[in-house]
Amino acid sequence: MNENEAITSYRNPLIGFVAADDPGVSNLSEFIGFDHLKPCDLLPGALSIVSFFLPFTPELVYANAKEKEQVAREWAIAYVETNALIGKITSRLIEVLDQDNIRAAAVPATGNFDEKALRSSWSHKSLAVLAGLGSFGLHQMVITDAGCAGRFGSLVIDAALPFDKPAKKERCAFYASGTCLDCALACPANAIDENEPFNRQACWAQCRKNGQRILDLGDEVHVCGKCAVKGPCAFGSAFN
Repeated sequence: MNENEAITSYRNPLIGFVAADDPGVSNLSEFIGFDHLKPCDLLPGALSIVSFFLPFTPELVYANAKEKEQVAREWAIAYVETNALIGKITSRLIEVLDQDNIRAAAVPATGNFDEKALRSSWSHKSLAVLAGLGSFGLHQMVITDAGCAGRFGSLVIDAALPFDKPAKKERCAFYASGTCLDCALACPANAIDENEPFNRQACWAQCRKNGQRILDLGDEVHVCGKCAVKGPCAFGSAFN
């Protein structure tokens, strides 16, 4: 699928920043796993991390919300196209920043995922939270002010950016008041339970099952997204 044939549309992107030496960034190796990369592993002398979110349009969200289990083909295509777009965005930014003598490095939107440990060596979602773009919901998706239906990317640079520490903001209605379980009800794998830790294995099994139905899009298109398209967090924070 080439760039001229892309069909995925987006709403306005969000962008945030966090210092490379922020304590939260340093603690990711403990929170996610000791093999989680440090900014300096990507770029010696790294000073800042740029995080961005590309939110999907309502039409795409509605398409994937129609059925309980079957993933919408449009959603799977969006996964492929958006990963490619994030790669193009970061590559272009690296080129442009280099013209101003700013070095930058990036990790692809996907492909850095350990299928056994079910952990990422570079968590775009966790970095987005640290950059103030959102907060984790019960479904382990990051809920931004533009919702959780979309994809995250990030970039490490060797320039300091003028940013303030983002104020903590709870965006998940369940965590705030216990009033919403839409994501748990929407999950076809029953991986989300308010009384139990998120079941990564069940989620991954469902994503792999879906992938077998769309092999023409690639043998690594393991997607679902049902938890991200139901409830108040699909398009924005419940407390906007």
